[in-house]
Amino acid sequence: MKRREFITLLGGAAVARPLAARAQQTGPMRRVGVLMGVADDAEGQARVKALQQGLQGLGWIEGRNVRIDYRWTGGDATRARTYAAELAKLSPDVIVAQTPPVIAAMRQATSSIPIVFAAVLDPESHGFIDSLARPGGNLTGTTNIEFSLVGKMLEVLKDVARGTIRAAVMFGTNSQYLVYLHSFRAPTNACRRAECSSGSRYE
Repeated sequence: MKRREFITLLGGAAVARPLAARAQQTGPMRRVGVLMGVADDAEGQARVKALQQGLQGLGWIEGRNVRIDYRWTGGDATRARTYAAELAKLSPDVIVAQTPPVIAAMRQATSSIPIVFAAVLDPESHGFIDSLARPGGNLTGTTNIEFSLVGKMLEVLKDVARGTIRAAVMFGTNSQYLVYLHSFRAPTNACRRAECSSGSRYE
């Protein structure tokens, strides 16, 4: 199996032939580096188990046709840079990175080894990718929300309750509050530019 195909499988993209059949093809054992932004505790192990189960579902069995090297940063920036450099020197086929600080450290450590990130909020604003449609560079992955859809929530609300002229948005202790708020305000700004007459107000 070619390296590009292996990376595609790891990223969860759809492929034409059965995944297990592809993984069972003869060839060298593939190597994956994993840089976790959390500690090696129960939560961290649960995430690793989910990764292992996902790979097994694709036909990749650790120790049989894939070797996985794990590093744990526990949220320490210095440790993240150290481990990122270590994993880059191992020259794995692909690196899985988790949390923005870890991804940033991994990105500084290598510009050639493919890096797959998981559930990163707004990877564009972090500068990890050029765009969701065309990531560019050596990074790709998944995001847990498409912010262009956030403003659509307000549009749907107005479609459902046409008499709505004012809506409130309530947040808890969410570190992404400002990003959400900007996305919620976008329809309001667009409406102002278009001189809408609905008098809608979002707070």
